[in-house]
Amino acid sequence: MKVSLSWLKEYIPVDLDPQQISDKLTMAGLEVDCVENLYDYLDNIVVGRVVDVRKHPNADKLSCCAVDAGEDEPVQIVCGAPNVREGMYVACALPGAVLPGDLKIKKSKLRGEKSCGMLCSGSELRLASDAAGIMDLGEGHLPGMPLEKALDIFDTVFEIDLTPNRPDCLSVIGVAREIGAFTEPLGRVKLPEVILPPEKIIDKSIHDYAQVAIMDADLCPRYSAGMLFDVKVGPSPFWLCQKLESVGLTPVNNVVDVTNFVMLETGQPLHAFDFDNLAGGKVIVRRAGSAVDFTTLDNKQHRLESEMLMICDGERPVALAGVMGGENSEICDTTTRVLIESAYFNPVSIRRTAKKTGIATDASHRFERGADPEGTVYAMKRALSLISEICGASIASGVIDEYPLKAEPVEILLGADALNTRLGTSFSCEAIGQILKSVEFGVEQTGENQLNIFVPSFRVDVVRPEDLSEEVARLWGYNNIKTSYPLVPAQGKVLAPVLRLRKKLRQILPGFSFYEVINYNFIHGDSCDRLKLSETDPRRSVEKILNPISDQMSVLRTSLVPGLLEVMKRNNSQQSDSIRIFEIGKAFFARQKGELPREKEMVAGLITGNRSEQSWFSKKESVDFFDLKGVVEGLLGDLMIADIQFLKIDGDACPYFEKGFGAIVKTSDKVLGSLGKIDGQVLKNYGLKHPAYVFDFDLAMLLNLLPESIQAEPLPRFPSISRDMTFIVDGQIEVGAVLDQMKIFAKKQSLIEDYFLFDVFEGGSLDDGKKSLSFRVVYRSATKTLTEKNIKKIHTNMSAVILDKFKADLPE
Repeated sequence: MKVSLSWLKEYIPVDLDPQQISDKLTMAGLEVDCVENLYDYLDNIVVGRVVDVRKHPNADKLSCCAVDAGEDEPVQIVCGAPNVREGMYVACALPGAVLPGDLKIKKSKLRGEKSCGMLCSGSELRLASDAAGIMDLGEGHLPGMPLEKALDIFDTVFEIDLTPNRPDCLSVIGVAREIGAFTEPLGRVKLPEVILPPEKIIDKSIHDYAQVAIMDADLCPRYSAGMLFDVKVGPSPFWLCQKLESVGLTPVNNVVDVTNFVMLETGQPLHAFDFDNLAGGKVIVRRAGSAVDFTTLDNKQHRLESEMLMICDGERPVALAGVMGGENSEICDTTTRVLIESAYFNPVSIRRTAKKTGIATDASHRFERGADPEGTVYAMKRALSLISEICGASIASGVIDEYPLKAEPVEILLGADALNTRLGTSFSCEAIGQILKSVEFGVEQTGENQLNIFVPSFRVDVVRPEDLSEEVARLWGYNNIKTSYPLVPAQGKVLAPVLRLRKKLRQILPGFSFYEVINYNFIHGDSCDRLKLSETDPRRSVEKILNPISDQMSVLRTSLVPGLLEVMKRNNSQQSDSIRIFEIGKAFFARQKGELPREKEMVAGLITGNRSEQSWFSKKESVDFFDLKGVVEGLLGDLMIADIQFLKIDGDACPYFEKGFGAIVKTSDKVLGSLGKIDGQVLKNYGLKHPAYVFDFDLAMLLNLLPESIQAEPLPRFPSISRDMTFIVDGQIEVGAVLDQMKIFAKKQSLIEDYFLFDVFEGGSLDDGKKSLSFRVVYRSATKTLTEKNIKKIHTNMSAVILDKFKADLPE
């Protein structure tokens, strides 16, 4: 649903800006998808002043105009308008502008003369109906000023995504009613007063010309009709075209445009018949009865089913009720007598017909959601009044209003206590009544805590107390309702420690750019030989599979390393040489025959290839042992396992590691696992050519070392201030010595939070044997925001200590 702000203001005064309206409508349940400037197409259209006009040398009806468009020099524009004159202020479309109709303005030549834009008429800019000449803006404008600003024309279009239960808001008045609920005073919507002009009503009764018979009242409970004579069909006036175009509808003719306008205004779809094409002047509302073919207004033929509701005349169908009119009764240029239909149809029937025929119209969209059964006569009279004014028509006296199944008014008893219980609020009856009255509900207090609510006929979605509770909640504001929780605590089951550890590992390792892999528990039967495991190695206690599907999967694994090497081989074969992978899984160690193997959960990882992808800003560097060591340190640090030691592997503990490139990881006297570089022969055994580095850890050992609790410190409340200091010192002086001196100084100063070296420079303009050291000092207070005044003295004293201690100099 699209609606413009200027149109809304015709029914309710609004002093909120468009964004505020959008926010409030969205919070009230009418989600605004977008807010657009109606005149955004006026970009690159400015006020121009015609400085000079001369006749086109090669065309009698064209003029070459020099136009001051606010640029350094006047621009030449070829114009064919007869009213262009020197000194005239005009609307000038510069190159790059896009006019309605997707007309793109660009520099060109017309009959050999250069033209750098276009002088526009009112109709070309959809600002007036006059197309005979260019717009005359009058005096007092500044050349180069945007036209939108010069004419003070601003309008906003809201596109609202309505839920299917709110058909009342498929109209401008419906949206205005919602806006009235959050403006002061509440509910100020002013409906257009519909008074049929007495001078237009002629002494011809509609009952003498037309007859309406409803054969299937269950599908058409109400049918209203009015009639006009001496209708002059033609183009619609500018204001009507502008209204329709602002919401995306294309004008057709003045009669059809009025019916569309009233539908958009009130939400009640209308249809106009050429009365001279209605056989016998009859309108019969009935089911199709049998399968028939029918041609609709879009010149498409449809096969109608027996249950579809039709509008028929004395001989044939003339409209698909509530969906689309027929080609045989449409309004044309020669139409002089018009019958206006305004009806209420069964929503389910219309929805079925629209779906089966594949026709989706603005009318069916409204009818299938539920129109206002009490709004048919009002909308019809509104259309009669407008057509008589715009088309110069006369109105037949009287109206037809067949209403065999009257809609029963909906009354709901609402208890304030029940509503407050549902919403968690404490509204009084008076407050509830005020909220509901803001959207035109009738309210009558029948008891101390009870209200009798009269639901307006246009609110077909409200039928029970729960609907009223929702209405109060959305109008009051869901964000104003305090969050409450059940009194009974609902505690989920705490994850087992090992599950928490697995989850933690899966969070940490991807942070080091590792991808998790999942391998089968089955490996090749000669994997132990490939790893060069000794005969006494516990990892040779493999459990054999009785009926393996292949020799590649003939034993249960006793290590995760073979699987990682196989994954590396598979990736290398696909030209993926730089990989970081890890796996969490179980290793199985055979026991005596007939017993299940002992299971040991492990985590293992592998890195190979380059440290980073090669590019213009980084060199190609291969990963090494220390890259893997850094990952292990980071992993254990994140797990908060302290006092880690890396000890060189002696003997045959990990024979698949290259000698001198393997280490075990310990804390206290507990061995957590190992890491190292895969031996060249092992790589060859797996068909690998690139170096690889592997770690593996026992999950049970890691689990036992996890701290039971964590000591947390609050985050700083106040921001820090960083200041740098640079010293020129002797090249033999160690950075550590300077940092130690800074540490001694910092212990005496509570405001110093951190200090570190961030740059070392030698050579250049420095003397031989000298180097430049740059440090950053971070200051922070726990009680206030520091200023330069607070830290200046400390920073100066610290610098003086370093200068004195190391005989340093400051850079010039």
